[in-house]
Amino acid sequence: MFRSGVGFLALFGAGWWFLGIGSLGPAAVATGAVAGCAVAAALMFAARRLLPESAGGPPPPAQRRRFAQVNAVQWLLIAGIAVGCRRGGVPELIPPLVALVVGLHFVPLAAAFGQPRLRLPAALLCLVGAAGLALALTGGSAAGVRTVVGLGCAVSLWVTAVLTVRADRVVPGRAVPGG
Repeated sequence: MFRSGVGFLALFGAGWWFLGIGSLGPAAVATGAVAGCAVAAALMFAARRLLPESAGGPPPPAQRRRFAQVNAVQWLLIAGIAVGCRRGGVPELIPPLVALVVGLHFVPLAAAFGQPRLRLPAALLCLVGAAGLALALTGGSAAGVRTVVGLGCAVSLWVTAVLTVRADRVVPGRAVPGG
């Protein structure tokens, strides 16, 4: 299910999606929640059906270690951002700053996994984070910042998942990527 990282992209995309739709009103939230779950499920189903079995195995120990290191730093930074912004009275800065951290975490992962395509979510999430930061710093509402950052990050991660499935899918008569 988590072949080539598609499961992570789909589920974290859903998390960002829920943040983005949270301020849109009850009907939009209900409809959006169903849509977000459907997109995440469809991406994981597509990965399961279309990606080669080799895309789902555990990475080598060195890659697992690097993945753990990068993610540990990412989560520590996110915790620091949440605490610092709350204590500083600027909770509206949490989503855009987290988007920047999450975007930047893809840079060392791209190198560790030999996956240059991970530079795409790095760039997109940093762009979305910068846009959210600009919106927050120019008087945008906290709800507006959450909507822009949440939906922007969700779409960025989901587009990356679609491109991953499309690039690595098994097509009858075509050699398996990396195989």
